[in-house]
Amino acid sequence: MNQSYPTTYAAKRKARRFAVQGVYEWQMSGNAVHEIEARTRADNAMHKVDISYYHELLSQVVASHETLDEYLLPALDRPVSALDGVELATLRLGVYELLNHMEIPYKVVLDESIELAKHFGGADSHKYINGVLDRVATQLRPDEKQL
Repeated sequence: MNQSYPTTYAAKRKARRFAVQGVYEWQMSGNAVHEIEARTRADNAMHKVDISYYHELLSQVVASHETLDEYLLPALDRPVSALDGVELATLRLGVYELLNHMEIPYKVVLDESIELAKHFGGADSHKYINGVLDRVATQLRPDEKQL
């Protein structure tokens, strides 16, 4: 049976939410990505989630976290190790999208990351996320930022 999954804006937003939680779990526990994904899919109603995007975000953010951190470092005011876990997961996901999803405007990436920080992070973490990702976007998408 070929199962169809939604690819709407809302489905991608839900994929990001589950992905940031999975990245956070990986950062905190070191659990294998496939175990995190399997448990998430078993424990949650995923019928309104873009499953393929969720899988991509979770697996690729974890797999490329060192590269993503290299893009983050110049934009941070502290070492990566000093970041709150939710902030770090959100920033890594945002940098991944800035690097690998040019079809998503940088402002949308920032807005989505800010919403994730508001939902999962501390009181003012969304302001920090916005500032850091805006600096990273200047580096990664200079032509788009000038528009």
